[in-house]
Amino acid sequence: MKKLILIITFFAVGIIAAQVKKPVKWTSKTEKISETEFNLVMNATIERGWHMYSQFTPNDGPLPIVLNFKNQKGNFELVGKAKETPYQKQFNKDFGVDEYFFEDKATLTQKVKITNPKITKIDVNIDFQACQNACVNDNKDLSFVIPISLKTEIAIAATPVDSTKSEIKKSDSLKAIVKSEIKKTITTPNDDKKGLWTIFLLAFLGGMAALLTPCVFPMIPMTVSFFTKQSKTPAQGKRNAILYGVSIIAIYVILGLTINAIFGADALNALSTNVWFNILFFILLVVFAISFLGAFEIILPNSWANKVDKQADRGGIIGIFFMALALAIVSFSCTGPIVGTLLVESASKGGIAPIIGMLGFSSAIALPFMLFALFPAWMNSLPKSGSWLNTVKVSLGFLELAFAFKFLSNADLVLQLHYFERETFLAIWIAIFATWGLYLLGKISLPHDSPLTHISVGRLMLALVVFSFTLYMIPGLWGAPLKLISAFPPPETYSESPNGVGNKSLSENIKIPEGAEIGPHNLIVFTDYAKGLSYANQIKKPVLLDFTGHACVNCRKMENNVWSNDRVLKILKNDVVVISLFADDKRDLPKNEQFISKSTGSKIETIGDKWTDFMITKYNTNTQPLYVLVDTEGNNLNPEKPTTSYDPDAELYENWLKKGIKNFKK
Repeated sequence: MKKLILIITFFAVGIIAAQVKKPVKWTSKTEKISETEFNLVMNATIERGWHMYSQFTPNDGPLPIVLNFKNQKGNFELVGKAKETPYQKQFNKDFGVDEYFFEDKATLTQKVKITNPKITKIDVNIDFQACQNACVNDNKDLSFVIPISLKTEIAIAATPVDSTKSEIKKSDSLKAIVKSEIKKTITTPNDDKKGLWTIFLLAFLGGMAALLTPCVFPMIPMTVSFFTKQSKTPAQGKRNAILYGVSIIAIYVILGLTINAIFGADALNALSTNVWFNILFFILLVVFAISFLGAFEIILPNSWANKVDKQADRGGIIGIFFMALALAIVSFSCTGPIVGTLLVESASKGGIAPIIGMLGFSSAIALPFMLFALFPAWMNSLPKSGSWLNTVKVSLGFLELAFAFKFLSNADLVLQLHYFERETFLAIWIAIFATWGLYLLGKISLPHDSPLTHISVGRLMLALVVFSFTLYMIPGLWGAPLKLISAFPPPETYSESPNGVGNKSLSENIKIPEGAEIGPHNLIVFTDYAKGLSYANQIKKPVLLDFTGHACVNCRKMENNVWSNDRVLKILKNDVVVISLFADDKRDLPKNEQFISKSTGSKIETIGDKWTDFMITKYNTNTQPLYVLVDTEGNNLNPEKPTTSYDPDAELYENWLKKGIKNFKK
């Protein structure tokens, strides 16, 4: 009898193991860097056909990898963020964002600094999502052995405590939680060539815009003429102008290096997710915008310019360098806001992004000086200075103001305050761009503007573009997706009304049962399992269990492409009670409801853990989407095919539903 029980148990475990998906296998090792610093290396082997999402996957996309280090306080410090092997990038139309993911293999390397000589082991829990036709939310506990020697103890004892750095590190676990909740987009040096090239090109465009401001544009012919006339030979004039351009580049790159040196590459990246720094960036950009609009000028002290001018009179290479520095100081009222914005944006990327940003910006500034020195005749083709330069400056002010609200939106999203939801953001952008359009048409005049008798064709064309963009945004108030600007406003789910401004919610027309809410396609969906079953028992209808996820790609595909089918949607609305259970819900269960899983031995701490364990225990799988038709007592209604998962064939899904409903009515 005992042997029979063992055999049955063996096969039962085998069946569960065959269906419970574990598409990612993890191994770990410790690499010693010095007596106090180590690399914790986490290697993932991904089953063929599956892919796992990066820890840097953007906001509103699939779930990223989250590393939760245990017993960190007083024992060790994380040195920056974990580095990753290169990932793949692909646009996901269902989420409207780029996905960052790994296939086959992935390696994460976290550098740590030991602060407690008695620690011998570091534990980390890796929370991750992997997808194929279905998605699996899983976690893995890894341990790293830390070989501590007498030398290590001496090195730790000799290391001075940096309280500021310690405070920054204390926030790491909080940032990990925030990241898993809102999946804030973060780019890192692992964006590598693509990300850095993007920063360079955007910065270069910013430099081109700065050229067309009143502080810089008039300096081009003046400076080039100075070099060509004061030099003994044309060749010397060209050489000096090129040195002048190179000096401009050097000055701004030094600024980027200084920013990196002060804050550190990893600290900049960390600050990008900080609420207070997002608010500070918002205020900073608003000040820059108001300056560009003409309320005041941001200028550096005159004494700086005077001292630099004296150095410029020395001549030679040093004199040319100080002439370039003088240009940077004198033109700061126009270039400062643009440089500040670029530094804010590139700093949020971390790594060497501020240096690359300043290289792109300064290259655009320096290029005309060098080109016009090499080809002086080209200066005849330059437009004359005039009121159009101030128009460019004001236009940049409107763009700065619009861009500022992205940072305010970030802060509100992190805190989940819902003070600055999608409709509010769009309303502000519509007002800003509409006002800009009126300004371009000459209907609004600002300080430093010259009287207008007519507007140029170029100004009219720009006004048409701005007004077209304004009109494009207006339907967003009523729920339009606005894919062209999807990266800027809050997601559609973060709004005052899921149905858009002006549209009545379904809950206003009918009574929503307790424990239910409005789901996809205005379906009444229960998120409370017990209340959903109770309601189904009252109205005598079968239950569709929808095991889903907030960040489940194929769940959204099923909802958008299969549930939207007229025949399927009619069944879901009229013939079943839908209970949606989110396997990636990271909210903690009350302490008295937490337990140790009998199936996996893992501690069930979150709502998502609870429903994942329910799937494994009752249906021998942990993939999403998973659909199960049950009666009011939880018994399966489709014995031949108990569950179904991702399948874009709406007819097959419809037939599966009809068969279960028919069995319920017998």
